[in-house]
Amino acid sequence: MKRQPARSRLLLILLGVALLHAADPPPFFSEIGTIEAGLSSITGLRFKRPVPYGLLNKDQLRVFLEERIKKALKPADLRAEELTLKMLGLIPSDFDLRQNTVDLLTEQAAAFYDYNKKKLFVLEGSSGGMEERTALVHELAHALADQHFHLGKYIQEGARSDDGSTARLAVMEGQATWLMAAYLSKQDGGPPEVPDRMLDLMAESIQSSAREYPVFSKAPLYIRESLVFPYSGGMLFQNAVFRKLGRDSFSEVFTHPPLSTQQIMHPDLYLAHRAPANPPAPRVPDRHAFRRLAEGNLGEFDYRVLLSQYSTEDQGKALATHLAGSSYALLEHKHEKFPVLIYASTWDSQESARQYFELYSKILRGKWKTVEFESQAPSELAGHGGPGYFRTWLDGSTVNHIEGWKSRLH
Repeated sequence: MKRQPARSRLLLILLGVALLHAADPPPFFSEIGTIEAGLSSITGLRFKRPVPYGLLNKDQLRVFLEERIKKALKPADLRAEELTLKMLGLIPSDFDLRQNTVDLLTEQAAAFYDYNKKKLFVLEGSSGGMEERTALVHELAHALADQHFHLGKYIQEGARSDDGSTARLAVMEGQATWLMAAYLSKQDGGPPEVPDRMLDLMAESIQSSAREYPVFSKAPLYIRESLVFPYSGGMLFQNAVFRKLGRDSFSEVFTHPPLSTQQIMHPDLYLAHRAPANPPAPRVPDRHAFRRLAEGNLGEFDYRVLLSQYSTEDQGKALATHLAGSSYALLEHKHEKFPVLIYASTWDSQESARQYFELYSKILRGKWKTVEFESQAPSELAGHGGPGYFRTWLDGSTVNHIEGWKSRLH
């Protein structure tokens, strides 16, 4: 049976957590009707029914995040997700993905729309200031989208692809962020859209405000970017599609979802319906001795972070743009239980593939404490480090990887 992708599932599951109703609502909940009318006037979409609301506190949020993980994600799947990220070099070998994700979301929560219970929650103790009011607009935008496009189903259908799941998350959070800004613009007497001068300021504000939180600041680059990208990158994507399609954009991104984070980062590819490539992961020797723990797709977002983490941010962004597509599989030996990661990336030219291949030795040295190269040929890297033996080879515009083998690879 084909295994579902492992990456990105934890964050997506936690976005659907069921939360607990608590004490009496603060006065700013009385503004819900006004906000709903404003969002409908911008999008042309009407609220089909009232949105229930309530309060929760930090302790309740943490308890329900923990319970949601237990109910929705098997320990084996969580292990596969964490192990894949570690073997890719995106998180440290001692990083506890489950605990840190719960800590991050508990730290940063201000409001939440639960698309399973169809209910909106605001963190208990809110003062009703501007931050809480804008969060309320954001969550009501989620509720509006859910009433028309069924967010739970939208996310579930995207679970067949890791990179596609991240893209769909960017649609959800990006549209809600864009609508929040457009609503505030309209309230201030401006146009019911996001002025260009505000976009970069908002993207920077999302980054800078997140950095103010201690747990977030200490998290690995990949985790930090995974939390921020859906809001900032998704907002810019929604804005680009809105500039082309107008009001139809609010429906289009749900009825015809983007297939990759590359389409989020480059909306012209989405509008041109250019799908990512899907190169097969390389075969391993004695493959019948292994079982698949997980498989899926890597996208421009993953490669941008990976390359930025072990080279420079400018180099990472520039090279990742040339990715055409990537796939991976996480294997485990049936008897000896050691994991092996296999993955392949296809690039838009042989030159781009070679640039990535030549940079990969630096990634290997960065993600493992010790690396011994037994071969550093023009089209092949092989040796030992980290979880075992590795082989990386260049084949035209495709780069293949096998990592974690327990004997020399030929």
